[in-house]
Amino acid sequence: MDYKNLRIVFMGTPEFAVASLEALVKAGCQVVGVVTAPDKPAGRGMKLTESAVKKYAVEQGLTVLQPEKLKNPDFIAELRALQADLQIVVAFRMLPEMVWNMPPMGTINVHGSLLPQYRGAAPINWAVINGEKETGVTTFKLQHEIDTGNILLQATMPIGEEETAGQVHDRMKLLGAETLVQTIKGLADNTLVEQPQTLHPTPSTFLQHAPKIFTETCKIDWSKAAGDIHNLVRGLSPFPGAFTFLQDKLLKVYSSQVELVTPGHAMGEAVSDGKRFLKFACSNGYVHVLEIQLEGKKRMMVGDFLRGRREEG
Repeated sequence: MDYKNLRIVFMGTPEFAVASLEALVKAGCQVVGVVTAPDKPAGRGMKLTESAVKKYAVEQGLTVLQPEKLKNPDFIAELRALQADLQIVVAFRMLPEMVWNMPPMGTINVHGSLLPQYRGAAPINWAVINGEKETGVTTFKLQHEIDTGNILLQATMPIGEEETAGQVHDRMKLLGAETLVQTIKGLADNTLVEQPQTLHPTPSTFLQHAPKIFTETCKIDWSKAAGDIHNLVRGLSPFPGAFTFLQDKLLKVYSSQVELVTPGHAMGEAVSDGKRFLKFACSNGYVHVLEIQLEGKKRMMVGDFLRGRREEG
């Protein structure tokens, strides 16, 4: 079967998903509908804002559905009327079985890790936080348990030692889009064989998880090693951002640098020359904060921050 004859419904919301939808359109896939989040108020004026996926879909003249509830009978009827052969989910919410099981070829998800590693809501963040050197994308068939379905294709990519989660995200969305198109072509011509997920790929590995990021995840623990703290900063940059406190004010840290020495200060103590650097003592040295945002201030480089404090003082 020619993949261009497949009737596809795409489901996604943020910018990460746009790359995959755009790849489908450019590959000539027949996208008969796009399901995305309802418009939401945002900004100071609380103006209704469209999702990144909706903006792209409208530009392309695609049919857009924006259900509040995925079990709504009206939405189910609209979705069924699109007569999709296949559904694709990229960075969307959990689907009820009546939705993911609707098309004859099932529903494919693009996940930002090499499953079964890093199942969950924040795979990119946790891979960087844990200091992984490699990650990738997985296309798989949805089933009852989250991120457990049969694997269709995987593609790997390195993680640079200084890369942030945001930088990995921007490279991964392109890899995911490319892998998705390959997956659809393979399904259409029956060259892809579904593979059950192996829970322990090798005897020396164990499963890492990628749960949702909460506020407590983002608080820097200065009793940890400098490398671990640096990885936390990278893994939470640019959003939501690792944080600590400076003179009782919340300080977000977006980039950092490690200094491995025997620390001469108490763990968590801030040290600065007032001009060029601001660093915090940890268990095996110091972590220099390079790009920061103090509560009530704009995000800035540390030199500008220190200069501003001198001028205020």
